[in-house]
Amino acid sequence: MASDPVPPPASAPPPASPGVQPRARSGGGDTSRLFGANIEHAGLHNQRVVLHAIRIAGRSTRAAIAEVTGLTPATVANITNRLLEEGYLERAGQRRGGRGQPATRLVIRADGAFSIGINIDRDHLTMVAADFSGTVRARIGRDLPFPMPADVRRFFRDEVGPLLDRAAIPAQAIMGIGVALPDDLGAVDLPGRPAGYECWSSTDIPALFDGVFDEPNDIPVLVENDAAAAAIGEMQFGLGQHFASFFYLLVTFGLGGGVVVNALYDRGADGRSGEIGFMTVDDGAGGRTALQNIVSLAGLNQMLANAAPAGGSHEPGTTDPAARTTVDQWVERAAQALVQPLIAVNCLLNPGAILIGGRLPIELVHRLARRTADLIAAQGSHIPALAPIEAGALAEDSPAVGAALLPFGHLMLPADSSAIRQHVRAVPPAMASAS
Repeated sequence: MASDPVPPPASAPPPASPGVQPRARSGGGDTSRLFGANIEHAGLHNQRVVLHAIRIAGRSTRAAIAEVTGLTPATVANITNRLLEEGYLERAGQRRGGRGQPATRLVIRADGAFSIGINIDRDHLTMVAADFSGTVRARIGRDLPFPMPADVRRFFRDEVGPLLDRAAIPAQAIMGIGVALPDDLGAVDLPGRPAGYECWSSTDIPALFDGVFDEPNDIPVLVENDAAAAAIGEMQFGLGQHFASFFYLLVTFGLGGGVVVNALYDRGADGRSGEIGFMTVDDGAGGRTALQNIVSLAGLNQMLANAAPAGGSHEPGTTDPAARTTVDQWVERAAQALVQPLIAVNCLLNPGAILIGGRLPIELVHRLARRTADLIAAQGSHIPALAPIEAGALAEDSPAVGAALLPFGHLMLPADSSAIRQHVRAVPPAMASAS
């Protein structure tokens, strides 16, 4: 999971995902779990399956949905009629041909729901407004080294109004707010971390978004690990529609991973699956270092800073020849560092694909994916199966888009993939002034 989120206060542990019982822990490990599905939860699951089938197909008839999902035509009819009434689906013409009445095609209604997604990273803040189709209607980003909680609150208060205006979304239509940030945000010691940054470990994240709207009303604020949010977003809106199982590599200021198995996000026993950034690799000087010290924006920026002339600086996207040479060197070093960890991923998980996303320029994502794939093919010929390595479809804003998906979770996500840290705050639907 993680390039790294804030543990909830010990005094008030968050509830597990709706419909999922908390995992019991004991000295000997997990207790075994067997859960049945009551009628309500089975109905919600079938609804999610139907919506996902339509989303993947683009548009579909009830007969085609029944064939793909294995549900009875009557069940599909009941679910789709309810979703049409609630405004989450709409009719998109009729398919002609064959006997009888032409079949009605159904599509996801983009205006059926809206949400806000926020990504907090150690060097950047991103906020998006998204619709039910997964389309980002508007985006605002701000570079800010090691933003503190007060910075995040100020960013939200200042920018959420302009964001919704730009997206032409009324505030009262927002279904919820999703927040994606690294696990252990304030605890992991990455280059440049300022004194006092550990305050994130005790920060009430949902409270940062209180008091910005007018009339009192509860809107859910859901908090999720950034790599998990990115992987869930890719699963619903990106290449995850074509790969039921994949490993997601999130390159941000740090490095995280997400594990999707059979179209479910797999958190592991302690909710920390996919922590690839903490694996150690050769540091090039006879020692070992965490993988995220190399494969990350922090690692790239450190190489650029070391190569910059005295008093100068380089940026990842610069056209300066010396800087481009350094970027080339970073791609090679990062790809070499990824070989053994990703061979381990292939051997242990056998994913259908390894997808790379995050905040690297997309050109670098493609270059890193190609070079890593070439090196693994050369060094991993003994491995029974090697997954293709590709840039994720949501590569650049994947954590924020994944965060925006979280408020739709009761409609779209299997219960085990919902946010594990769900909080509800009094966040009313009508905008106040940004002051």
